[in-house]
Amino acid sequence: MADKGGICYLVGAGPGDPGLLTLRGREVLQRAETVVYDNLVNGELLGFAPDEAELIYAGKKSGEHAMAQEEINRLLVEKTSAGRRVVRLKGGDPFVLARGAEECMALIEAGLRFEVVPGVSSALAAPAAAGIPVTQRGVNSVLTIFSGHLDPSDSAAAEVYRRVGAAEGTKVLLMGMEHLKGIAEKLQAGGTPASTPATVVSHATRGDQRMVTGVLGDIAARTAEAGLTAPAVTIFGEVAALAGKLSPVRPLSGRRIVVTRSRVQASKLCSSLRDLGADVYELPLIRRDPPPDLREFGELVQDAHCYEWIVFTSANGVDAFFEVFFKLYDDAREIGGAKFAAVGAATEARIKDHHFHVDLMAATFHAVSLVDEFRGKTDVENVRILVVRPEETSGELAAELSKMGAIVDEAVAYRTVPETGDRTGARRRLIAEGADLAVFTSSSTVRNFFALKLPLPSGLKFASIGPVTTQTLKEFGAQPAVEAVRHDVSGLVEAITGHFAR
Repeated sequence: MADKGGICYLVGAGPGDPGLLTLRGREVLQRAETVVYDNLVNGELLGFAPDEAELIYAGKKSGEHAMAQEEINRLLVEKTSAGRRVVRLKGGDPFVLARGAEECMALIEAGLRFEVVPGVSSALAAPAAAGIPVTQRGVNSVLTIFSGHLDPSDSAAAEVYRRVGAAEGTKVLLMGMEHLKGIAEKLQAGGTPASTPATVVSHATRGDQRMVTGVLGDIAARTAEAGLTAPAVTIFGEVAALAGKLSPVRPLSGRRIVVTRSRVQASKLCSSLRDLGADVYELPLIRRDPPPDLREFGELVQDAHCYEWIVFTSANGVDAFFEVFFKLYDDAREIGGAKFAAVGAATEARIKDHHFHVDLMAATFHAVSLVDEFRGKTDVENVRILVVRPEETSGELAAELSKMGAIVDEAVAYRTVPETGDRTGARRRLIAEGADLAVFTSSSTVRNFFALKLPLPSGLKFASIGPVTTQTLKEFGAQPAVEAVRHDVSGLVEAITGHFAR
């Protein structure tokens, strides 16, 4: 007897931009035990799934199927029957020119639970991303969405396309790149004038979005000449003449940028770059693991109220400290009268996120510069100080404070270890498609990047968050083209934008 405790979520992944996944879609993906995903799903979305989740590729594209539809149906039934939380991640919307209904029927026949989570269809998102309103008051109020996967040389398919050509209003074609020339001819045969404006949008809503405009009579030739590739959406109708006129120009549009932070830390940097139009490859190279002696770290956190100063050398250290602190205590006042010192603007910001004031800031990105701040502003003779740091950094800061007479304990909060997986496919994209810029926010990301020994694309440049990271890049023979003046995410984004503006 099959275990009926499982559930399958058919989730629309949206048109490509990770930000267009719905909140409900992200919620169920974050709790998934098995993810079955399509070719059109942006690999970045797989980063939302738990690290232990099973990922199964079931992609289908022209002439190449990883799985037949019947196999996919059986797989969903098998995994759901086993009591697992399954997410069937489908490009666009599960029910718009997709086979979500067939998958639902298979689950129904097996007596299994399922939920459909609607997604943003590329049929609407691609025109919008190109600045094309599919309906416009006084111009058009009719919309036809149709598939182009059928060969127009087939008589039955040709008749379908002719009927679409006879319809009024805007026509949006999905999956039609392979047969675009023949489809355009059949639309004309159905009554759509050859002079009708037409626009093809490739990789819509992503940073590598491209667009070709023309008219029905020449759009196939223009698209082939421009070398546009699937996935692509074609819009026919008077509204297609508005392509590009209603969409803003963003400063990083068309730039491919590799972000090498840990997956947990990368979101703000990635979203800032995407907001400016960049095509971002999220390539996590490090992750934060528990410290080698978690019990010792926990005991030091538990005694935090015994210290007059708590020094944080990294934002990750702040997170690790308060994760343990709030497992031990349910009241922030249990930290006592301790003052806080920080190295780096990101560390300062993370302390403030926990609603604590930062009493002392290092003048530079170097931890030892904090010693000069202590020396110039306060007496630390016989003062108890707790230094919270990662395992891989030296104890130089603690040693210098001890020389000044302080009573110093070191709390090793975490270990930074290489991230060896490629769940989102960013490495494959970097090798296959190249990039303009690789961004580094720490020395450890630099070392791990070069340890991969990837074939670097021609013309790839490097960006550094500050002088320490820059020095590490130089050790690998890489002279950064960009170095942030302010050593935080905002400063790095500003420097990258300025570089490309020049």
